[in-house]
Amino acid sequence: MATGFGADVYARRCEQALAAATEAGLAGLVLTPGADLAYLSGYTPPADTERLTALALVPGAEPTLVVPALERPAAELAPAALRYADFTDGVDEYRLLAESLPARGRLGVSDSAWALHLLGLQRTLPGTDWVGLSEALPMLRAVKDADELARLAAAGAGADAVFEQILGVRFAGRTETEVATDLAAGLRAHGHEQVDFTIVASGPNGASPHHEPTDRVIGEGEAVVLDFGGLADGYGSDTTRTVHVGPPGPEVREVYEVVRAAQQAAFEAVAPGVPCERIDAVARRVISDAGYGEYFIHRVGHGIGLTTHEPPYLVAGETQPLVPGMCFSIEPGIYLPGRFGVRIEDIVTVTDTGGRRLNDSTHELQVLS
Repeated sequence: MATGFGADVYARRCEQALAAATEAGLAGLVLTPGADLAYLSGYTPPADTERLTALALVPGAEPTLVVPALERPAAELAPAALRYADFTDGVDEYRLLAESLPARGRLGVSDSAWALHLLGLQRTLPGTDWVGLSEALPMLRAVKDADELARLAAAGAGADAVFEQILGVRFAGRTETEVATDLAAGLRAHGHEQVDFTIVASGPNGASPHHEPTDRVIGEGEAVVLDFGGLADGYGSDTTRTVHVGPPGPEVREVYEVVRAAQQAAFEAVAPGVPCERIDAVARRVISDAGYGEYFIHRVGHGIGLTTHEPPYLVAGETQPLVPGMCFSIEPGIYLPGRFGVRIEDIVTVTDTGGRRLNDSTHELQVLS
């Protein structure tokens, strides 16, 4: 997760989280391992532990991190100013955490909390009820500050550099897995400490938006969807470009231009105060008007930050207005089953006057060998 933020940043974030919680009618928050805990404390516990780790935030009280005793030394290296409460095996960790929480009221909990731990807290605090943070506080991490925006821009620039690099790699006669390996190596070479996905979907596989690379050999005359990203300095990249091996036919060119027009129209619709669903609707209208509406089978975008998928979501029914500092993907696509697919994706941030792309690689259809 992200490094390099000072204690003052985490203190400010905790204050803002508590203010938002109070406004939402919550008596407190419980943040468990994942992006929420990292965002508010700077601490990322071991991924393979089943023991309870949780940050309790309650108005008027010191932020308290409950951790296993064997992990406390690492937790104390976190940059946030916290109170620590540790436990050893055999101690009731839920009762320990409950000491830092109100006995009654509605509490917010990270979506990533294990059911095991949430059930333990519900038994220990029968006077409380619980709600997931994505429902109660969807804006918790959605608006990025200047430092976060700089990290997201750097991650996007790294992904752009990888795309420029991959254009020089031979595709025809190689497998999807081999090209995916090239993408992963490129991401690491361009500042990514974590590679989350490297989709390489050739020919008919391109009609599956979340296709996993296989040993299918890429052939001449095929479109190839490349969707790749990960974390650089703790913040995400996620970009998609569709390339073609050899000269494309008229249908591929037509579909590509429709997707490109939809992506551009959606980008131009970005502005403060515009509902999230409006961006989806703009892209969808371009594709529907061209006769391909039934082949655009997913939302147009998702937020990005400490994770590559987080609020806000640009989807029908999401009325949350865009706010300067929000960052999200715009990625319309057309997927023709059994034939090919086309998707173009950039990360975009909302400015005071419109939108700014964090990906600058070309949208022109690239013809490769």
